[in-house]
Amino acid sequence: MKVNLFVMTLCVALSGLAQAQDDQGNSQDDQGGSQHTFRFQLSSTTFANNDPQLPLIMIATFNANGPGTNSCTSNGEAGGNQSPELQWTRAPGGTRSFVVIMFDVTASFTHWGMYNIEPHRTMLPLNAGVAGSTFGDQIANDYGVGDQSYDGPCPPSASVNPPAHDYVFTIYALDITLPVLPTFDGAPSSGALYHALIDAARGDHILASASTHGFYSALIPPGP
Repeated sequence: MKVNLFVMTLCVALSGLAQAQDDQGNSQDDQGGSQHTFRFQLSSTTFANNDPQLPLIMIATFNANGPGTNSCTSNGEAGGNQSPELQWTRAPGGTRSFVVIMFDVTASFTHWGMYNIEPHRTMLPLNAGVAGSTFGDQIANDYGVGDQSYDGPCPPSASVNPPAHDYVFTIYALDITLPVLPTFDGAPSSGALYHALIDAARGDHILASASTHGFYSALIPPGP
């Protein structure tokens, strides 16, 4: 089931609240240097942040093979469907767990959610989002297949506008670990995770958040 616009708006508000708290902490830590140096940051070696000219590479796409083709890649080859490498710096003191979410802003669609990531971690390696991952607890994504894992970009064909979708990876630093989430059909949903984050925000338990964007389109590039 897709997350509706209301939940999406709440998630944006959560990010804004956490970032405001982070900025407040940065101003206390900043000794005349740039705030950018001290801010909680998220990055990846798998794709370039906010650059549509350097999109999410093929290993981060959903492997949806048709009869001899793949509708989710621009050249028709099968995508690897592996979650990208993610790394973060300057996590706030007092962090007890991290939450990572991949959200398609264009389609209001959750591709991945991992929570209760241990506080000593500073990265997730490539393909950390497999079913049964030991890096954290995972939700069932909005594809509705029931497995608790990452499933990557698979935007509609070029006949749907816009053909390129904006995928946002967000990390939240919490001063708590999240409780056991309610399940539906044997797995917690994206909505369950979002509501847990909303409850955490109400209790001032989200210390900071950071995001990075990747773009992807299944549009077949024009010939020379």
